[in-house]
Amino acid sequence: MTDTVFGLVSSWGVLAITLSAFLSCLLVPIPTSLMMLAGGAFAAAGDLSFPAVAGGAWLGAVAGDQTGFRIGRTAGPGIGRFAARHPRREALFARARRVVDDHGGYGVFLSTWAVAPLGPYVNLAAGAAGLGAWRFTLWDAAGEAIWVIGYAGLGYLFADRIETLGAFLSNASGFLAAGTVTLLLGLLLLRRRAVRPSRD
Repeated sequence: MTDTVFGLVSSWGVLAITLSAFLSCLLVPIPTSLMMLAGGAFAAAGDLSFPAVAGGAWLGAVAGDQTGFRIGRTAGPGIGRFAARHPRREALFARARRVVDDHGGYGVFLSTWAVAPLGPYVNLAAGAAGLGAWRFTLWDAAGEAIWVIGYAGLGYLFADRIETLGAFLSNASGFLAAGTVTLLLGLLLLRRRAVRPSRD
């Protein structure tokens, strides 16, 4: 996988990174995080410009998120019916709706980097729920900046250990996502318990 990604970045440069970021935000299974790591490594070697790598990935990600948001806004209830055709997809979309309902724009922010696998579903859910376009855009753009700078920056700093870093981060991102979801659910339960009327 790493060799394929490096080959794509070597041949297509920033364009490959931008397109992968865009498509991954639309549920296309592309290893965009690894693409950004590779872009950062190529920038460290002087083959690419780091601002171009980060800027291209950020623009692609924001454009992909905006597209998903608009699809959710246009399709509305149809998104739920589409998700219901596949049990795993339905579960992810239900979780995304809870994130949007409970946390609004802040949930969008977290979905871009802390729980990135949920991000495309949050985009659709935010659009379907009628979250304000400007609110979505501001939180989304801020979150994607963290995601992009984080991965491209790590690729730049650890260019000589990129394969080891890629394997570590793919495992670590799963733990981070699980931890963040657990934390959000815990906060939600505490909040509901705090507002529940006393029976005494």
